[in-house]
Amino acid sequence: MAIVELKVPSPGESITEVVIARWVKQTGDIVEKDEVLAEIDSDKATLTLNAEDSGKIELLAAEGDTVKVGQVVVKIDNSFKPEAKAKETSQKSEAKVETKKEEPKKETAKVETVSKESYASGTPSVAAAKIMSENGISSKQLNGTGKDGRITKQDVLAALSNGLPTASKVLSNSWQGGRDKEKTKMTSLRKAVARRLVSVKNETAMLTTFNEIDMSAIYEIRAKYKDKFKEVHGSNVGFMSFFTKAVCEALYHFPAVNGMIDGEEIIYNKYCDIGIAVSAPKGLMVPVLRNAELMSLAEIEKGIKELAIKARDGKLTIPEMEGGTFTITNGGVFGSMMSTPIINPPQSAILGMHNVVERPMAVNGQVVIRPMMYVALSYDHRIIDGRESVGFLVKVKEMLENPNRILFGGKLPEEILLGL
Repeated sequence: MAIVELKVPSPGESITEVVIARWVKQTGDIVEKDEVLAEIDSDKATLTLNAEDSGKIELLAAEGDTVKVGQVVVKIDNSFKPEAKAKETSQKSEAKVETKKEEPKKETAKVETVSKESYASGTPSVAAAKIMSENGISSKQLNGTGKDGRITKQDVLAALSNGLPTASKVLSNSWQGGRDKEKTKMTSLRKAVARRLVSVKNETAMLTTFNEIDMSAIYEIRAKYKDKFKEVHGSNVGFMSFFTKAVCEALYHFPAVNGMIDGEEIIYNKYCDIGIAVSAPKGLMVPVLRNAELMSLAEIEKGIKELAIKARDGKLTIPEMEGGTFTITNGGVFGSMMSTPIINPPQSAILGMHNVVERPMAVNGQVVIRPMMYVALSYDHRIIDGRESVGFLVKVKEMLENPNRILFGGKLPEEILLGL
């Protein structure tokens, strides 16, 4: 017999403690090699603890415990093999089958039902009708047990005592009028996010500028090519790919927006690693698309989809969330009309997308209805001046309202032809 000790893996540099978020297996379970035993929360990501050998496990920490990196949290006795587990399960199932065979057949009482409905069927008595009216109950919600199927007062009271949903309960929007409270411990990830957001507000000169974008051109392209795009590339064409390409072009013209402060120096990044903020079950995640400036719309859509699925399933790794130069967040998917996004440090700016709403707009002296989106750029005024922030947002607006500009470095084809 040999005992295998499982230690807490290191999620990344500078992280010394993690939290046991959930045990997938329990003490006494027989597991196979590489089987997931637990989920571990760190300041940056959720990891899994996998069995290094097969055998019977013993847990040395409880759910919610904070443990040190390198601490032994599971012991595996590899003298127990999964075959024994399978045999034990098989024996139990056979025992259940035998038990079922030995059980005598129970005779079910035959219930005679009235085949013909009388005129009184489903009609409430006077007393029953009064209670039903007070509680907003329909006769269709009740089965009458009175003569000829008539609904009695006792039928209504019995239904109410069994939790029949009344109009007052439905209108209460699930609130039951109690005074209970529930207290839960903050996860490591939530605490890390809280610290970062507070530090951004305290340590940067954050300012936000706004603009609005006419999404008509994007809508037309999507409507015209969405079926062909999905047929060729296997994914839908969304707003995020257009915004990502427009942002990459705008960052080329306004490099300070793609920069960051390092002590008393400014780093200007000559590439676009775009962070895409996604809402995951455990909190906000910002996976990064590397060298997005070199990607096509299809590659961006595919990359975003893969990262979003990983975030949803809690499988994002720390390297996939590190090193971004600029972030895009889309509150519009939740119905947000306007917001001021918070910078994702050490970056210096973040673009916030919002809900698309049809609004009356003045175009060439005429009032027309257009799909409009408000956009917001939050930026660190220590490195980005007002001229650069406003110019960046205007450049993004111009390219999205005329997508041809995305292909020609932010210019129209005729402007390039004329050398403008």
